[in-house]
Amino acid sequence: MHQDDKFYNFLLSHFNKTKQYVSQAEISKRISQFSIAAIILTVGIFSTVFIKNNISAQSETNNSAPIAQSKKQSKAEYKSINYARPVSSESFSINSGGPIDSLTENESEAEETAMESQLRLIETTGNPTFLPAMWSHLGKINNEFGYRRNPFGGRGYEFHAGMDIDGDRGDLVAAPANGIVTKAGWEGGYGNLIEIDHGNGLTTRYGHLSRGDVQVGDTVQRGQLIGLIGSTGRSTGPHLHYELRLNDKPINPRRFLPPEPAEIKALNAE
Repeated sequence: MHQDDKFYNFLLSHFNKTKQYVSQAEISKRISQFSIAAIILTVGIFSTVFIKNNISAQSETNNSAPIAQSKKQSKAEYKSINYARPVSSESFSINSGGPIDSLTENESEAEETAMESQLRLIETTGNPTFLPAMWSHLGKINNEFGYRRNPFGGRGYEFHAGMDIDGDRGDLVAAPANGIVTKAGWEGGYGNLIEIDHGNGLTTRYGHLSRGDVQVGDTVQRGQLIGLIGSTGRSTGPHLHYELRLNDKPINPRRFLPPEPAEIKALNAE
């Protein structure tokens, strides 16, 4: 390559099968410098845009998980406020448990209205001796019906389909109303379970028993001994898991229960 003050001079050669050809080309220095500058500027612009887009995409990826988690936690907190008292501690909860039940907040307004109408009809026209209106066992309420923290520790919430009533192993459990025993034996997270059918779609369940004193098909009367408190199944300690169901859907057991005695209320307030 030969240079003068204004141009770059190039000698170009090429061959065919028999001859060599030589030609000369001139390129203006100014045009060459402008071309190189334009290439550098173009590369710089594309590099800047590429880096900026990558940073933005990475930021969105990093932020999306906390946002989704925040919405999930907000929903869980709403459930805990509206459905139950959550366990105050995030660690192991003494004398609690019960199976993990399916969520019930997805019921339609029509379904809830129908259930309420049926309950009112049962209350006004049903035989009072078949309404579970007596405490099967009196004790501190360790967990109410509804959403609560996992009693085995951690920050997760779960739906609790009954009430956890504190007690000692071997304490008596009585039938709260007349009925017929429909289940008596081991039932997953319930451990040793007894279920009583009170008619009109109402059933009650008694979980974690150390012993059952009735069999399927037995007729029971209000106040009759049906079993003893234990800690079988998914349980952290001796207590009674008590459920009330309408058409096999859990409802708050307090619907028919009388207020606790003053000494039990004092324990629950602690």
